[in-house]
Amino acid sequence: MNDIKTSEDVTFFVEDFYSKVLKNEELKPFFVHMDFQAHLPKMIHFWAFVLLDEPNYKTNVTEKHMNMPLKKENFDTWLHLFNQTIDENFLGEKADMAKQRAATIAWTISNKMGL
Repeated sequence: MNDIKTSEDVTFFVEDFYSKVLKNEELKPFFVHMDFQAHLPKMIHFWAFVLLDEPNYKTNVTEKHMNMPLKKENFDTWLHLFNQTIDENFLGEKADMAKQRAATIAWTISNKMGL
């Protein structure tokens, strides 16, 4: 397996990951109200910014989730699916960084929500 090296790699794992999320009965309800195809490029851009230092991402990820009725279990499921997707497809420093950053994001948002 290769590491995450290109924007194509990021696009692949984000699309693969969210295909799992949208099939997950616990997480799917959080996405039914949105135009997911319009939202997907924003998530790809975010992860390209985090992992490949691509410029110009300015959205506050934490703020976007603060008013959602999320529970601790939702973050655990999200992180499990994220790590599963990375582990199935990539191996290396950037793959490890992706899992670490996802864990930090889940912890930060759930902490700020008091979960």
